Amino acid sequence: MKINESCILEDRGVIYINGPDTKEFLQNIVTNNLDFISENTSIYSSILTPQGKYLFDFILVKHKKGYLIDCEKNELENLIKTLNLYKLRSKIEILNLSNEFVVATISFDKYLSLDKNEEDSILLDPRNKKLGARLISNLEKLHLSLKKLDLKIVDKKIYYEKSYELGIPQINNSKLKDKIFGIECNFEELNAIDFKKGCFVGQENTSRIRLRNKLRRRLMPLKVKEGNIDEGDVIKFNSSEVGKVLIDKPFPFGIIKLNNPNINEFLDKDLTSKKAKINIVNLEWLNL
Repeated sequence: MKINESCILEDRGVIYINGPDTKEFLQNIVTNNLDFISENTSIYSSILTPQGKYLFDFILVKHKKGYLIDCEKNELENLIKTLNLYKLRSKIEILNLSNEFVVATISFDKYLSLDKNEEDSILLDPRNKKLGARLISNLEKLHLSLKKLDLKIVDKKIYYEKSYELGIPQINNSKLKDKIFGIECNFEELNAIDFKKGCFVGQENTSRIRLRNKLRRRLMPLKVKEGNIDEGDVIKFNSSEVGKVLIDKPFPFGIIKLNNPNINEFLDKDLTSKKAKINIVNLEWLNL
């Protein structure tokens, strides 16, 4: 995205949680630490299964007396159901505000130039600053806000292509459910897990994998050089199985083994699946 451009992410949903027990409720189930949230700082976080496998990922933002959850819209209802399962007797209210609020993005350079708007949440993306910042605005005010910021709206595909190039999946993440551990999604490197805050759902297994050096696989972006791939396709290097396609389109990602053979042996090589020739995109921020 250029400095004068903004993408409106209509495929993102917004949940609002408020009530006297809100912070304690979220702190006990999400992987990150709500103490890191302020009026000027958001956090990236997730909810895992009790075994530590991926369920949902989202961005948490302070809003009035509660928190906004910026999540993939097609998983919003499932996320609300999960939150309600953990609610029990907590004094909280969970609201779907997707008809009232919308998420838009701006470039990192534009974010640095801003006098921060007091009415809207314009916060740097907590995963990677190269993703820029996100504006969560009342739907009626969005276009006025963008006009005040001297921004023109461009195709959201530009933003998602940048995210894909950075190795950060944001579309069809539901295909990761129960197939991959949260820590294998690179959540530690993307600032989604705080190992010092105490318990969260799936914490025991997640910590064990990390402390015992049992992280054997990573979620990596895939570049299809030739042919087509499908979800579930096995990925091979020579005759060795090295991974599997988890998200096939529009931006493909796969779970890739780190050894046997060592991932550094085939990062820049051609791999194959059932009907395609594939490269694994190397990520500069991921220490392999």
